[in-house]
Amino acid sequence: MNILTLSIKQKFFDEILAGKKKQEFREIRPNSQKKYCELDEEGYVKEVDGVLQPRKYDAIKFLTGEYKGTRPYAIVEVTGAKIELFEDENHELITYQYQGEEYVAAQVVYDLGKVIERNV
Repeated sequence: MNILTLSIKQKFFDEILAGKKKQEFREIRPNSQKKYCELDEEGYVKEVDGVLQPRKYDAIKFLTGEYKGTRPYAIVEVTGAKIELFEDENHELITYQYQGEEYVAAQVVYDLGKVIERNV
């Protein structure tokens, strides 16, 4: 099973366990691209029929609380994922510069299913 590990605030952790929070959003930055996106040999995000491909995960392990000691966690099924590109009010893609390269602002959206395991 391919599991992504993410830290999350207690409020959102509780909402996931209660079944109220059905999606998790994470901004894709140059330093997190490998974690959230399928990359080709040159390090670019793979596209299939013009659609950017998120990295495939079976579940997300959400951790909350302080970093010392045992932290509460929940492992939650991922039922789907997609990459969304950010646009301005004129529907133009929002871009930014990082270390001399231009990037498009984007986020990955994970659809959450059932809670597989919890330790709270």
